[in-house]
Amino acid sequence: MKQKKQLTAIINPEDDWYVALCPELDIASQGKTIEEARDNLVEAVELFFQTASTSEIADRMHTEVFITRLEVSLG
Repeated sequence: MKQKKQLTAIINPEDDWYVALCPELDIASQGKTIEEARDNLVEAVELFFQTASTSEIADRMHTEVFITRLEVSLG
């Protein structure tokens, strides 16, 4: 049985596309829909884990990711 790991996906619209980012590994992908962008990101992250060395995974993996909103003054 394959091991599973929970990671974060941040998905933003950009023009006619959606861009998906996994901040723990700094890996991104895109798609025409939110679901496609997410699925493509899953594929990219899985390929990374299949091909990267243990040391590269350790170097890139951020164990803590904080996502928050900011309030800023404009002008």
